[in-house]
Amino acid sequence: MSSDEQDRPRKTLTIKKTARDAYAEDAPKRTRTGARARLVAQQERTKESIERQKDPAAYQRRKDEEARGPRGAGRGQSARGASDRATPGRGASDRAASGRPAPDRKRADSPRRETESGGRSGRAPQRAPRLRDDQYIAPATPAGRFYDPFEDDGPAPEYQAEPEHESDAVDSREQHEDRREPAVEVRNRRPRETRQAETFPIFAPCPQGLEEALTAEMQALGFEDARAGRAGCSFTADWAGVQRANLYSRLATRILVQVAHAEISHEDDILDLARDTPWERWFGAEQTLRVDTSAIKSPVQSLQYCNLRAKDGICDRLRELEGERPSIDTVRPDARVHLFLTGHTATLYLDTSGESLFKRGWRLDKGEAPLRENLAAGMLALAGWDPAAPLLDPFCGSGTILIEAAWIALGVPPGISRPFGFERLRGHDAYRWRDLKDDARARILPQLDAPLVGYDLDPQAIEFARNNAERAWLTEDSIRFEVGDARHVTAPADHGWIVTNPPYGERMGTEQDADLWRDWATCLKRNFAGWQLHVITSDLTLPNQLRLKPKRRVPLHNGSLDCRLFGFELVAAGYRDA
Repeated sequence: MSSDEQDRPRKTLTIKKTARDAYAEDAPKRTRTGARARLVAQQERTKESIERQKDPAAYQRRKDEEARGPRGAGRGQSARGASDRATPGRGASDRAASGRPAPDRKRADSPRRETESGGRSGRAPQRAPRLRDDQYIAPATPAGRFYDPFEDDGPAPEYQAEPEHESDAVDSREQHEDRREPAVEVRNRRPRETRQAETFPIFAPCPQGLEEALTAEMQALGFEDARAGRAGCSFTADWAGVQRANLYSRLATRILVQVAHAEISHEDDILDLARDTPWERWFGAEQTLRVDTSAIKSPVQSLQYCNLRAKDGICDRLRELEGERPSIDTVRPDARVHLFLTGHTATLYLDTSGESLFKRGWRLDKGEAPLRENLAAGMLALAGWDPAAPLLDPFCGSGTILIEAAWIALGVPPGISRPFGFERLRGHDAYRWRDLKDDARARILPQLDAPLVGYDLDPQAIEFARNNAERAWLTEDSIRFEVGDARHVTAPADHGWIVTNPPYGERMGTEQDADLWRDWATCLKRNFAGWQLHVITSDLTLPNQLRLKPKRRVPLHNGSLDCRLFGFELVAAGYRDA
């Protein structure tokens, strides 16, 4: 750098205020108008109204401080104005430099006079009335009308010009004081109308013989219109009720939602019925499908062809709406549809259960000819077993009857640990379903009140029973499984129930032990006086072999076997020794 450049003074950049900038500083701030201004004013009024109701004393103190503030500021401004007037030429030179005329003195002093006159009025602000809890304060505009902030009613109204004299200001304020006060409108709260949930006709099939017991169960679950039918019961429920029935029913095999019903005269009518049903509400082309068909006294020639017609109608509708048809999966489908034919009618059901409801998820080890879980629960219901009373099964096998009894006594829902078909349908509310299961888990009891005991001659069957009980989250204290002979067992209490599935049919083999029933009857008469005995068997001669007279016999079906549930009362003095 040269010496000339070092000695040269540095220049600084300065920006001078122009007359336009000075005018902008002295000019009053722009007032916002329009819908935004009205919305802000409305929010401020609402906020003050709430503050006045919560703490009237604090609100009054804040208002008094705000009222004293402007008067002090006015006095300070007056003092500064006097000092400016005491310095001749200052204000005039500034006004001359800016090229603006001097403001009118009266107009400049009018706001101060209005403030002072407002302070002299001495009128205390009125408190808003106290409201009850069932009352509501509707926000109001200066005109007293409810204001919609999204209503486009043009620009904000122009306010009247300030009067020239102090007396005019006082009169104007008194005339419009009531109009400036926010109008309080009191309204009584009305309860919101509840939205009626959509209800569906439901059919719950069950093993034959359990129709009345299933109907009583559904009525206990809150479905008061449940009516017994052929191999099941029917009722109406909303979608939450469908989930509750799947979770809590111990006797039903499935929960089927009726989605279509019509009279038919030909197999092609089934195609039209399936095509007109809104399947897209529950599943689509991205899910797999299975269709099953059953019939009672139907004139159709081929159930397989009817099943094909229903499947084609479903797939044609989804292909027209979504451009693709669903795939067929007969093993683990996402959606199951049941077609039921009777006489000249066809009914389409949506299966919400998926796997059969008797598959609880804990019985993986099975013995010979085991009972289904819902049939075992049905036997306990028909026997009238009291969950607080002892229960004995001398032919326990894999432990189905006793595990079902333990879940009944503890209040464990039978579907608490298994998946359901409705979980894979469209619109499934996973959070509501989780809350329903959490509520069910919260109601489970910690322990049993009475002993549950099971015996069997086969050690492997006892091992299977213990494994199943462990998968059912039952401890060893809940059920006592032991290897033992039914002809030599002792009673764990002075009264209770014996509900059992003794060997019959395939389990008895070709050579039946003739001494088994005589010896078991002798044990019952000696050791179980005061107990109730309920036995399911396909051997209708069993009461004669036991030399006991049944007080009740209920027809039941164990799979394809036509059985009877015999009920006996064991009385101490009523029998002689064998």
